[in-house]
This record gives sequence, structure tokens and C-alpha cells, in this order.
Amino acid sequence: MSDATPIRLGQINGAGSVDATFAKVYQGEVITAFETATVMADRHLVRTISHGKSAAFPATGLIDAYYHTPGKEILGQTMNQNEAIINIDDLLVSDAYFANIDEAKNHYDMRSITTTEQGRKLAKVMDQHVLQVGVLAARASNIVTGLPGGSTIYQNAAGMPGSADFLGNGDHLAAALFAAAAKFDEKDVPEEDRYFFVKPTQYYKLVQAEKTINRDFGGAGAYSEGKVYRVAGFEVVKTNNLPTEVIANGTVRAGTANRYAGDFSNVAGLAMQKSAIGTVKLLDLGLDAGYDPRRQAHFVISKYAVGHGILRPAGAIEVSATTSP
Repeated sequence: MSDATPIRLGQINGAGSVDATFAKVYQGEVITAFETATVMADRHLVRTISHGKSAAFPATGLIDAYYHTPGKEILGQTMNQNEAIINIDDLLVSDAYFANIDEAKNHYDMRSITTTEQGRKLAKVMDQHVLQVGVLAARASNIVTGLPGGSTIYQNAAGMPGSADFLGNGDHLAAALFAAAAKFDEKDVPEEDRYFFVKPTQYYKLVQAEKTINRDFGGAGAYSEGKVYRVAGFEVVKTNNLPTEVIANGTVRAGTANRYAGDFSNVAGLAMQKSAIGTVKLLDLGLDAGYDPRRQAHFVISKYAVGHGILRPAGAIEVSATTSP
């Protein structure tokens, strides 16, 4: 009796590695899950570098203008300037091994489920880090002398309703957004690309607020669908990744060198303009997949090496669920 000649589904044109095409399926699962799960990818500045441990972003101040006196020589002016450095974190990985014997016995494809979850996890960590940096930007001063830094709107801020409650009252939270818009205008922050990031509970409080989706007040949203689109010029973004707890040093959430750690326990929302913070990518979302004969298992690894930092803190405002200290 002669041996059968099986069709190896993972080979390319019947030759080479028997799982060459499997990695491409895995790659698509991870990338799709990553892109679906992140809300911050296109809502802040992102830059890619080919090598190095950090990247510099120029930060410039304002230059003056004056009336010229006839006959007086024009010699030029000085202008404050600095640079914002964003460092690359260590390589972040999500890995899994699948034993051949387990896959043979299993009645469903666990590998595709796991790879999808890897993409979601990496996206979640990136979103968490970016939003943490956004809140830290709201608490930071500007590295350029003479330019404004970030801001915080407290529940007892001037113009807020009596006994304001940013966590439990959508109308009060909407009032905070109008106050944030005024602060941005006062700082000459561009009106385009303004976002407000908020947890689901506060998002739905905004949906139920009196004016946010009421067309008579120019609201945008749908009560029946549970959606609110814009308030005070901000696109309202619902996310579970807004930090609302203490991020301790030495954890994944704190990042390399604990750059993203802090006490975020009173954060009720983050108002941000796109240029407030930035991400530098050294190694974009990468994928390794293969067979390990020594362990009789397939391995799949998702990874990236990026860093996040503050660029223009004037474009970040923390909405705090507490009174001013």
C-alpha cells in the first residue's frame, strides 16, 4: 500500500513551509482586532521613525509684531523655542503557544480566537497609555516660556451649577464641556479636532441631559440609539480606557520608566485637541508566527515598540470629579 499525498493547506504553490499562509490569516486577525479596538489612533499626532530611542518635536513660541518707525533699522526679534522629546518604551508583546496535541483534540479553532484577543489587548494598552498622557498633559506646564499649559475644570469652578456633579449629572458635565471650550478659545487652541473622552456611564448621562441632543438647542445625537455626537464643539468619544484609578509604578499601565503613572482617581473626562500629545512608533504592530518542533507547538506573538508624550499641553483639559484644592 502506497502513502497518500496530502494537500498541505499552509504551503505556497505546494512547496516550502507547511504553514506559510497561516501566518497571513493570523496577521489579518490581529490587525483587524487592533484597528477596531483603538479609539485614539487618529485622534492624536503619530510619527514613525526607522531607528533611534526617541524623537524630537519642535515647540515654538509666539513672535511679536510692532509699528515701524520710519528710518529705524529692522534687526529682527527673538522667539522662545524648545523641543519635546518622546522616548520609545520597551517592546510590548502578547504571546501564545498552541500544543499540537491540544489543537488536534479541540473541537474549535482556538488559535483564531486567541490572536484576535491579542490584537484587542495591544490596542487597549496603547489607548490606555495615550489617554493617561492626555490627562498628564492637562496637568503640565508648557516647555516654551510664555505659552499656556494644561488646565483642570473642577466641580466648584466659576459658572458651574450649584453642587455640580460631573459623574452623575449629564447637564453638569455638559456645562464643564462649554467651560472647556471657552478655555481652549482663550488659549487660541484650534477649533478643529477637539475631542472629549469619557467613560460609558458619563457618556450615557450626556445622552440623557436636557440639551445635548435636543434639536431645539442645536444638539446632535439620538436618544433612542443612546448616542451623543458633539457638545460645545467636541466630538464625544466613549471609552473604557480613560484612567480613573491610581496607576502605580512598575506596572504595564505605567509604561517604561513609569512615564504614564499617576493618580487618576478623580478623572471624570478629558477634553483634548489633537496636537496636545503624540506617539512615536519605532516598531509598528508586528507579528511572528511559526512552528517550534522542540515543543511540538505553534507559537504566535504580537508586538510593537512605541512611545507617547506631551506636545502642546494647552490643548488638554482634565474634567475633575472633585473641588479645587
